[in-house]
Amino acid sequence: MSFLKKTKDELIKLLLGKSAIPRGLFELQYYFRHYEPITFTHKKSEDGTIIAISENFRYGSIITSGKTIEELDRNIKDAILTSFEIPSSFADEAAINRVGNNKEVYAAA
Repeated sequence: MSFLKKTKDELIKLLLGKSAIPRGLFELQYYFRHYEPITFTHKKSEDGTIIAISENFRYGSIITSGKTIEELDRNIKDAILTSFEIPSSFADEAAINRVGNNKEVYAAA
């Protein structure tokens, strides 16, 4: 995520205060309480980039990529936040993590 985007998100969070919670956070929590975690399939492209595609997201598909597993993990979490229109500054509140023994399944903690 770019420095400018991160700064903008933090500034918005600071200006609105902690009492202003994005509606997407409620929708994200509702989603993970009522549906199963989001599962991703990983594929390697010809240039070595790892592409992740959601298999069971009820509102369409989530597609992202990364050069390493660590970068892909960050990008998947950011893509899930984006799907629910949650600014990245609320990533801690969203608490999206990989779950279980499978590295390809994500849910809110």
